Amino acid sequence: MKINTLLFPYFQPIISSASGEIAGYEALARQRDLHGNVKSAGELFLHPDISDHQLMEWDRCVRRQALQKFSKLNDNTYLTLNISAAWIDYIDDFNHLPTLLMLDEFEIDRSSVIIEITETHSNPCKLLKAVEMYRKHGLKIAIDDFGAGFSQLERVMAIQPDIIKLDMQLFQSAARGGVETDVVHLLSRLAKRTGCRIVCEGVETDEDFLFGLSCGAQYMQGYLFSPATADFQEPKSYYPQIATLRDTFLSRALETQTYKNQFNEQIHTLISYLQKEVTQSDFSLEKLPTELFKNSGVLHFYICDRHGNQTSPNYNFSNNTWSSDSKQIGFNWAWRPYFYEVLSFEPNNRIVTSERYRDFSTDMLCKTFALRLDATRVLLVDVVADWT
Repeated sequence: MKINTLLFPYFQPIISSASGEIAGYEALARQRDLHGNVKSAGELFLHPDISDHQLMEWDRCVRRQALQKFSKLNDNTYLTLNISAAWIDYIDDFNHLPTLLMLDEFEIDRSSVIIEITETHSNPCKLLKAVEMYRKHGLKIAIDDFGAGFSQLERVMAIQPDIIKLDMQLFQSAARGGVETDVVHLLSRLAKRTGCRIVCEGVETDEDFLFGLSCGAQYMQGYLFSPATADFQEPKSYYPQIATLRDTFLSRALETQTYKNQFNEQIHTLISYLQKEVTQSDFSLEKLPTELFKNSGVLHFYICDRHGNQTSPNYNFSNNTWSSDSKQIGFNWAWRPYFYEVLSFEPNNRIVTSERYRDFSTDMLCKTFALRLDATRVLLVDVVADWT
């Protein structure tokens, strides 16, 4: 098979969600096919008959061209360079890393360059040594395809990257809903807790972009804006498009939040009613009306002592009927965050709400509302929370 090994860089813009401007570029290797058309060189770098040493040589050639071109760009954007973790295994002298030498050659501000670590298989000691050296010289570190494999979590803990790029396939699946949505939200929360910036790759539609915003992604990259191109672009090229998308996101988020507020107000009213009923000495489940709770989303309520021990049955509401289930009497819920949070308030002072969770028995998305009744008792109400 004839292979064209004349490689060159193209640059795909990375958009800032906040400013709406091009924040940076990812340098990607390109080649021409037999008809002279530009295409990705990814297939070449996956060719089984080409040695790692040859691939490294080609990659460094592309990297050098990219840095040379970037050195002439007079704006505040950054450049991301992909470096295979596997190739770091071949480095013997970490004081003379090729990329650092290129930066010196072209007199590039090192704070404007990000090293994007790709793939998963490498010598962890050498990888950490390379990362340490890059950071020592002012470069930032990104992890690519985060979420593509469990080993990525270990790498995040070891490298503590500045930027995490969510795996394209995972992100696109998550934007369509399903369990992948929850996974991406968890990954983005992990990234934020470790101080990382989030980049969503593979943003191809408006819905992809809006989902990225919902995940708290600071940067977006994909064909919705631009494929990789030979030249850099004007920083505000996509500003109007981003402004419109942000307005759409705000409008949708406001609509959802309005619904949540109305939902919470309804539940708070029902909790106030239950509060009065359960504190009566002659409380009886038979006295609770059904119409008041119809279509409310209330699944059941129960009472715990201040130590978290459930002292009452579960009072279940299903098919417009109340029933009692004593199986969980004696269970302890003190370890749940909303329980010890509600204990920090005076009785009848504040209703505390849990995060959404998927109920094991019903497979429904639920929330728990908690109210401290008095010095010794806490009322807890589990409710279906089906908004997206």
